[in-house]
Amino acid sequence: MSFEIEGWPFWERQFARFLADQAAADVAHDDGHIQRVVAAARSLAGAEGAELAVVIPAAWLHDCVSVPKDSPERGRASRLAAATATAFLAAIGYPATHLAAIGHAIEAHSFSANLAPATLEARVVQDADRLDALGAIGIARCLMLGGALGRRLYDPVEPFPQGRPLDDSRNTIDHFYCKLLGLAERMQTAAGRAEAERRTRAMRAFLDQLESELPPLV
Repeated sequence: MSFEIEGWPFWERQFARFLADQAAADVAHDDGHIQRVVAAARSLAGAEGAELAVVIPAAWLHDCVSVPKDSPERGRASRLAAATATAFLAAIGYPATHLAAIGHAIEAHSFSANLAPATLEARVVQDADRLDALGAIGIARCLMLGGALGRRLYDPVEPFPQGRPLDDSRNTIDHFYCKLLGLAERMQTAAGRAEAERRTRAMRAFLDQLESELPPLV
């Protein structure tokens, strides 16, 4: 049997044990987020033919360094996570031939880092992470994080931005327009794009429903 199939029960226990000692950056980047990204990465890797020995550790460890969403250091988070993850993997004896590719996949996954993924495995990990920002779970995470950061739900004068500038530092709903609704067109794999488009339709339906429930402006 190949390494990545035979070894997973042992290796994934090591990854989970390591993450148990790390603090989550915020309410939207908890254990549930990691589990969903790993599951999505495994599915996308199967669809795209990516190397599991790179994809799975990168998916597990992509957020192993905690930097809050509103921190000025947020843009460096994936670089710090890549360095921490590869050092950890080397220390537990993970095959060294995969470490550089895992580090790149972790560093390139981040929207804030703005680094183009150079390998199929990095594209899969980036897509898996971004899928968790879409659909029903993406809506829930966006609202949870907005509340945790003390942001109001929407601008009371113009809830859905048309004439005014976007400001997702104040209005949670603005984040859909600043980032989330545009993720599908930035997906890196065919399988990721198809799923992202399906989830984006659910988000647009939510916004339409929300608009129908708000009182008319005066």
